Amino acid sequence: MSDPSPTTSRGPSSPLSSHPSSTATSHINGILTPHGYVYNSYENGSNGSENGLNGGSNGMFDGSRTGSQLFDGFNELRDDPDDAAFKYHERMALRHGFEEVYNSEYYMSLLAQNFYIYFDDKRHETAGNPKPPTSLAQAILPDWRMKDRQKTVSAAIVLCLNLGVDPPDVIKTDPCAKLEAWVDPSDHNDAKKALELIGKNLQTQYETLSMRTRYKQSLDPNVEDAKRFCISLRRGAKDERILFHYNGHGVPRPTPSGEIWVFNKGYTQYIPVSIMDLQTWLGAPCLFVYDCHAAGNIVKNFNRYVDQRIADDKLRSRDTNNTIPPPAFPGTMYRECIQLAACRANESLPMNPDLPMDLFTCCLTTPIEIAIRWFILQSPLPRAKMNLDVTIPGRLADRRTPLGELNWIFTAITDTIAWSLLEAPLFKKLFRQDLMVAALFRNFLLAERIMRVHNCHPISEPQLPPTHNHPMWEAWDLAVDQCLAQLPMQEAAEEGGQPYDYKHSTFFEEQLTAFEIWLKYGSKTQRRPEQLPVVLQVLLSQVHRLRALILLSRFLDLGPWAVYLALSIGIFPYVLKLLQSPAQELRPVLVFIWARIMSVDYQNIQQELLKDNGCSYFIQILTSKDGLPTGAENVGEHYAMCAFIIALFCRGNKAAQRACMGPDVLQACLVHVEDPDCALLRQWACLSISQMWENNAEAKWMGVREDAPTKLAKLLDDPVPEVRTAALVALSTFLETTEVSSNYSEEVEIREAQIAFATLKLTGDGSGMVRKEIVVLFSRFVKHYASKFIVIAFRQLEIDKQLRGKHQNERNGDSSSSSSVVSLDFPHSTIFVGVWQALLVLSTDPFVEVGDMASLVVDYVYLLLLNSPLARVSEELLENAKGSLSKRSSTASLSVDSDISSPASQSSSSLPSKQAAGSSSSVLASTLRRSVSIAASLRNLALGYNENDTPVAEPNHPPTPNGTSVSTVPYGTGIHPNTARYIRRRAHEPITMPLKSGFFDWSCEYFQEPQMSQAEMDEPGSVDYNRRLWRRTRNEKTLAYTQPQKELAASSSWNYQIGFLNNATQPTKLAFAQFEPHLIVVDDRDGVTYGGNNCSLVLVSCKLTFVTRVWNWPENRRLNRFCNMNPPGTKITEAKLINEDDVPLLMTGAGDGVIRLYRNYESEDQIELACAWRALTDMLPSNRSSGLVADWQQGRGTILVGGDVKVIRLWDAPRELCMADIPARSGSPITSLTSDQVAGHVFIAGFGDGALRVYDRRIDPREAMVKVWKYHKSWVLNVHMQRGGARELASGSVDGMVHLWDLRNDEPVLSFQSHARGMRAHYVHEHAPILATGSQTVKIWRLTGENTATVKNNSGYMLQNRMSYISALAFHPHRMVMAVNNSHDSHIGIYNCTANLVHDFS
Repeated sequence: MSDPSPTTSRGPSSPLSSHPSSTATSHINGILTPHGYVYNSYENGSNGSENGLNGGSNGMFDGSRTGSQLFDGFNELRDDPDDAAFKYHERMALRHGFEEVYNSEYYMSLLAQNFYIYFDDKRHETAGNPKPPTSLAQAILPDWRMKDRQKTVSAAIVLCLNLGVDPPDVIKTDPCAKLEAWVDPSDHNDAKKALELIGKNLQTQYETLSMRTRYKQSLDPNVEDAKRFCISLRRGAKDERILFHYNGHGVPRPTPSGEIWVFNKGYTQYIPVSIMDLQTWLGAPCLFVYDCHAAGNIVKNFNRYVDQRIADDKLRSRDTNNTIPPPAFPGTMYRECIQLAACRANESLPMNPDLPMDLFTCCLTTPIEIAIRWFILQSPLPRAKMNLDVTIPGRLADRRTPLGELNWIFTAITDTIAWSLLEAPLFKKLFRQDLMVAALFRNFLLAERIMRVHNCHPISEPQLPPTHNHPMWEAWDLAVDQCLAQLPMQEAAEEGGQPYDYKHSTFFEEQLTAFEIWLKYGSKTQRRPEQLPVVLQVLLSQVHRLRALILLSRFLDLGPWAVYLALSIGIFPYVLKLLQSPAQELRPVLVFIWARIMSVDYQNIQQELLKDNGCSYFIQILTSKDGLPTGAENVGEHYAMCAFIIALFCRGNKAAQRACMGPDVLQACLVHVEDPDCALLRQWACLSISQMWENNAEAKWMGVREDAPTKLAKLLDDPVPEVRTAALVALSTFLETTEVSSNYSEEVEIREAQIAFATLKLTGDGSGMVRKEIVVLFSRFVKHYASKFIVIAFRQLEIDKQLRGKHQNERNGDSSSSSSVVSLDFPHSTIFVGVWQALLVLSTDPFVEVGDMASLVVDYVYLLLLNSPLARVSEELLENAKGSLSKRSSTASLSVDSDISSPASQSSSSLPSKQAAGSSSSVLASTLRRSVSIAASLRNLALGYNENDTPVAEPNHPPTPNGTSVSTVPYGTGIHPNTARYIRRRAHEPITMPLKSGFFDWSCEYFQEPQMSQAEMDEPGSVDYNRRLWRRTRNEKTLAYTQPQKELAASSSWNYQIGFLNNATQPTKLAFAQFEPHLIVVDDRDGVTYGGNNCSLVLVSCKLTFVTRVWNWPENRRLNRFCNMNPPGTKITEAKLINEDDVPLLMTGAGDGVIRLYRNYESEDQIELACAWRALTDMLPSNRSSGLVADWQQGRGTILVGGDVKVIRLWDAPRELCMADIPARSGSPITSLTSDQVAGHVFIAGFGDGALRVYDRRIDPREAMVKVWKYHKSWVLNVHMQRGGARELASGSVDGMVHLWDLRNDEPVLSFQSHARGMRAHYVHEHAPILATGSQTVKIWRLTGENTATVKNNSGYMLQNRMSYISALAFHPHRMVMAVNNSHDSHIGIYNCTANLVHDFS
């Protein structure tokens, strides 16, 4: 068999679906499959077309082998005459006619396509709760915004050249550099004109950097002129930045004490100016450029004076008499000044005659010209014909010309160097806040590179790390070389020679390719990619724009950290500008990019979109039929992204809501909610409507005109839980939350009542996320109609009291103080009563969050009642309802938010309130949840009981109960698993209505998660991938190892005890995991116990809190014990493991009709409640109860549920909905369920009256029962169809009779009496041809009816002399191992079929 490799990819094509994750399996060990062992076939679980789910290789195994290839591999194995498994199963024929079906190559290849994993979607892993705020890295969220952006509004160009006179402390070389601002003073006879020309040229050079800056020149100034000049600049600039450029080539060096030089009026002396004075004149903030010898002296003393100013400010703050006048600018403001200096304090400027004298200034203002000149000088290649004064054709602003392209490349390279070397805050300050500062610092990087060659080290404040040796400079040299190489041909063409087309640089294409490679191989490191600034620059080019946007979208798909990086580098203005582009081909990628940006920081972006009307871009796409280009992929998902952007745009912003008030937006969303193909689009169309409606009456009226509530109500039956929840969110926002006023519209009230009525059916939804949103909707309904619910709650309490004391009151004829109150009419038929009763049911919901939230709403109503004019009577009724509630509570205060208090409540006397110690809700709430009214409501609404119902007598009896417990362990001992990301409300927190929903924030997280790349579990080499690969290998090894053992099962003694586990409580049910070393034990103390390596999980059922234990049975080690949280009077009646080929989940079913699924059930620290719902309602009263019985079909993702009800309910795991109610056609309780695990069409139920009925789910539910067998005469203990082997169907009843069946026959294939004194346990091995029955001993039977072994299970230390019966019995699904427990005994015996059987779980 070839080694398959993971091929699953999560991309935009699968944003949200009702399908669970799938894994195509390829177990070929003999003829064994994960779900059974079939003759001449390859067997596997699959979701076929009948289930409405699409196939496809979507898991760890790529399913690359076709059906014929699978059978070829099988035939290779079965041709081996020495194969033990082949020898054994060659003698067996499949029951029920399955052999003919399984010989169909097409059918078997269809079954082998996929193996689905269930209940592992994000909604189960997170319980539909958003991430805590701290995990969203909100601390770095504001950093990308340029809230403190400054402008350099004024510039002072101060030139101290004194042309013709050299300063005394500077010795010039001969020849020497002459050019100043690219002007040679020696070419001009008039020094003054030469100085003016230099000043003019320098100003022009600066204007290429910033045209909006006001420039002023001061040429050879004296002290007074310099002072007036600086002061006037600050006066005009106010608080903005000033550029001060100082050229001191004609004056002495700056002094070490901190002075620069100017002239006197007659130019006969050099006059020093203190840096301290210069700071005072110019103020702050400023940008200083020093182009002179020993410029480092200025920087050093500038910082010294700043420190001195800050110290003076501290002294001034201590001066209480205000004797020291305050300065014009605080000393700390000078810290914001930026300085660029040409050299260090001990260095002189280069005097190379081939370079300008003001080389530093040329690098800062004309980088392209000086870079080309320097490149020619440094090039080792002979360039005899190349002039140093070469002119590159074109304009700087035109990127299509050679000069413009070089400038474009230079900007990209310098940005990249700074991006890769600087910290993010420093990069933002120097390269993004001010255009002038950014341009000068880009050019400063070039100055550092050039001047270092000439023994000058430019310095800056803030300091930069060395950048002269960055690898990107080589790319710059290449671009310059490519440009210079084409100049001769261009010049020849201009002179009339052969035409020549300029070949543009390949720099950007190469950088995009490098970025693409990084995305493929380096993105997992989460390091900043060097090419990101280049991608930003490429967006300016129409030629490469689409490719750059696609790569950028792939980068943003990596997660919020990537979005933050892109925003911090300045991507936002570019993508905002692109919203004005009419190009159709850019729309899909722009929508994707904007969805990612909005998902991390919509609040800062709302105003930008509103200001520039940018949201109209997405509205046009969403509302137009041709909004996306023809042939675009994943159209539905891109529409969903548009709806997501519009939803966040409207969220909490009135102006944005008004901008989306056009009828086209709402109509488009209502059209998209009916999209049959894309669940993500349906979800976000609903959520977009919800944000337009939130606190927006005008939008709600528009929805009424469009009949939006009715259209949204249709989505309450959607197969995708996320869509159902989103529809509830939208309907919730339609409801008002303020108290009903006298002028409230009757039409709106009718609409709201219709919404509440439509959502009542979802109180039984299988998804806890959906039920949470129902409670939120009901909380808004309760808040709006609070007065009505106060009346209903009061009358509920009155009726309960009347029912409890009805006969006594009638007999005595007296009336209490409470009964003297005028009785209020109780509107039984109103929707408000239905909502109230639904809230009472939801307050006991098995999903922890739902129960807590509903309890808050119920408490809220009762608190309103206690603060109403009926407070005195209500308190008496509540005290009467409490009854015998234990007094173990401590006193505390009940808080009511200010908007629920009334004048009547304020005038009433204060009431003592109580609060449960350590509880998240008050004692009053606990009392109310356990009061007679709620108990009655639960019986009537949830369990189907009625006060007048009489039990139906059973003609047969189930096994005798185990009797009193053998342990003193308290009920409910163990961990109470919680749901993921859920933090329970603190007891002292006030109750506020309406409740807040976290579903919108949770849904937004989808756009923060990678969608274009494979999931971590499907990424080869990842930890999750390796774990799954190990599990697959382990499973295959287990299957191969256990096949030969099955022939031994029918001929061994089974008396070899290999383990003895002390469960401490009486086990009631045992279950082995297929591949994990776990034994699940359910006990009579509401517990489940779980054991570790090669161990079993023990689930313990109890009457108060059902406890489960998990054991490592090979090591006799307990791993975990936790409570199932059952209500009183019920116990765990079912325990199964699902997803056993990967990471298993534990499913428990209890007598109250509730199914719970636990993740990480073996860990005390990590166990979580993944899912819980009430699978059965309308439980029938009976003297003998079977509780809830279930069968799990892994291949179809279906849970078959029955019990003390008249139907068999089919729950679909992907949809979390009830698919069908199949009438049981019997008045007796269902005691056992089993089904064909391969195709999953046929299932069999055993009943309390001894009947067996066969059902086919492909037929109409009313006609689904296709066969009934009535050969058993008493309670059916168990009926089970093997997953493998011969697929035998066996049943056993309490009178000891065992029957084997063939679905095609009306009579048993084989019948025998197992025990003369009745049978307590019955279990069929999944693959071996044996079954076990238990009474006082355990008997092992061949499926041909022969008793091959009898096992006497050893009792523990308790009740040694008392006759005991078998209480629980279980085979391992693959291994020849059996677990047995006796009644009145907490010990569990583990037995091997033979003495030398070794169990390896590695």
